[in-house]
Amino acid sequence: MVRVMPAAREQAVGQGAVPRELQDVFEKTFRYGNCLGENPRRRALWTRGAGVPVRVLPQDPGPVDVLFYVEDYWSYHPRGQQAAQAFARVATALGVDFAILGPEERTVGDSQRLAGERGLFEALAEQVMATLAKYQFARIVTPDPHAFNALLKEYPKRGGHYEVLHYTQLLAPLVDRLPMRSDLPPRRVTFHDPCYLGRHNGEYDAPRSLLRAIPGVELVEMARCRENGYCCGGGGGGMWLDGLSGSHTRERLSERRVREAAATGAEVLAVCCPYEVSRFEDAAKSTGNEQLVVRDIVELLDEAMVKSADGGGGDGA
Repeated sequence: MVRVMPAAREQAVGQGAVPRELQDVFEKTFRYGNCLGENPRRRALWTRGAGVPVRVLPQDPGPVDVLFYVEDYWSYHPRGQQAAQAFARVATALGVDFAILGPEERTVGDSQRLAGERGLFEALAEQVMATLAKYQFARIVTPDPHAFNALLKEYPKRGGHYEVLHYTQLLAPLVDRLPMRSDLPPRRVTFHDPCYLGRHNGEYDAPRSLLRAIPGVELVEMARCRENGYCCGGGGGGMWLDGLSGSHTRERLSERRVREAAATGAEVLAVCCPYEVSRFEDAAKSTGNEQLVVRDIVELLDEAMVKSADGGGGDGA
């Protein structure tokens, strides 16, 4: 099934059978290098609200340990920008040496590939690898499980060999050094495993170790979790097809998943994929579960962190 569905979508795209919503995304990606059709020069604007310095490599070149590959939704979507800012504060507090590509970043393009636009993906991969070749870094860290998947599995087939981590894998070994508040109230939190971090790439523990490190958090699992996790409906182009799928289904996958999260009695649904905050927040409203707060894990870490006067969380050890 993993190989069959992308192949079927690719054949449909080749025959011109592309839903209008999806074609719009393909055109925006081709023209602007991101699925939202935003100006590439605005990619780094989220950094202005971070409260900590964020190095932009085209403006300040030189070797860096972590190249933070922000991807589209954390760069441009308002809720994604909040998570990106939280990551910058947490990484700074932990003394992580990181930088971004800013206006030179393009989407890695894995969702476009899975949606059937292999030609677009190939062009993006060539452009991304050419940009990466200009800079010196030890590893790439991304918040996007789809970008993580492509850089880990697809780019090496095309000559792009990098050490790649999801941001939870970067932070999990360091989280014990993060200064945490002692006045946090107890909260029940459930976690949604992203398909392309969990089932496709086998990472289940890093996100959970971060959640368990937060004072007051009681982690409760949904019935479908880890290897048996359930899709949010955003992968493979689904993020851009809610209008089409809404006319053919009685309930979106994200709505079903929110009902499962609410059934645990959790107050917070934690996620670690840029697609999921906005998807689940919408689903919480449409299913009458507004009491369920949706947060990216890094937002929860940021909320729990003791802030220093400069906006960070400590001296970086």
